[in-house]
Amino acid sequence: MSRDAQMKVMEATISNAEKYLGQFCMLLASYTRKTAKLRDKADMLARQLHDYASTEDPELCICIKNFSEDLAMVQDYRQAEVERLETRVVTPLKAYGDIVKTKHADLKRFNADRNKELKELQRLDRIKQKNPADRQSISQAEVNVQKATNNADRSTRQMEETIIDFQRQKLEDLKKIFMDFIMVEMLFHAKALEVYTHTFQNMQTMDIDRDLETFRNRIQVTDSYLSSQPLQTLTTSRHPSPPSSPLRSTTDLPKPLARRTLPRQIETKDEEEEEEDEGTCVSEEEEEPHTFRQSYAAEYIKTRRQK
Repeated sequence: MSRDAQMKVMEATISNAEKYLGQFCMLLASYTRKTAKLRDKADMLARQLHDYASTEDPELCICIKNFSEDLAMVQDYRQAEVERLETRVVTPLKAYGDIVKTKHADLKRFNADRNKELKELQRLDRIKQKNPADRQSISQAEVNVQKATNNADRSTRQMEETIIDFQRQKLEDLKKIFMDFIMVEMLFHAKALEVYTHTFQNMQTMDIDRDLETFRNRIQVTDSYLSSQPLQTLTTSRHPSPPSSPLRSTTDLPKPLARRTLPRQIETKDEEEEEEDEGTCVSEEEEEPHTFRQSYAAEYIKTRRQK
């Protein structure tokens, strides 16, 4: 291979590394930032779900609360993903900015030695053409050419070794960087799949009919109240109240009827007070075996404490 072709290959190797590794670094850094933003949005969603759970009936309350805890736990794994991407993927790619600059400087020195050799050769040719009988000048020019050639040869060997080492290091680094990227993504998605599988199964156990019955009992009035409503309305319409008289004393006025309180309303009020005091989604009277469902996060913490 001629030195011109060799120079082109070296320049192309360094230029391609600078171009594509820089783009990889920029895109993966953006990918990491977007993942961090996704983590923040999911944390906000988890908080909103937790707040919403306290406004619903027992079954939905438990499932939404467990979902919010598991979603928050997945974001902890996503935080670990962000940190690993930053340290194992983005940072090594950033380092290639300085490495490529160093290789460009080495290539520039090699090109300077090569150009110096060419200039000495051209100078020797001009001397031979102008003064072919001037042996002293020709001999001095030949010595200079020999020195320039030796320097160029030494620079060529050094540059070959430098480029080969650079290529070897680049291959090893890219292999490790992308393997780390794949491993980080696999770890996160495996953990997320494990948590979400538990959350999905937990959500499937929600008893919609139970919550619907609780809601129906809360908004419906009792039959005794419904049966008394038409009679009271009819009595009021047929016998209107007489106009008040200034001669009528306040002691003659009939006592107002006591307001009826619905049995179900009393029970609902008592249940709501118990829920506020205990800070739980289910009152003691409504607790059943299947309401003791726990989120994956709660079970994980419990297991860790037992260990």
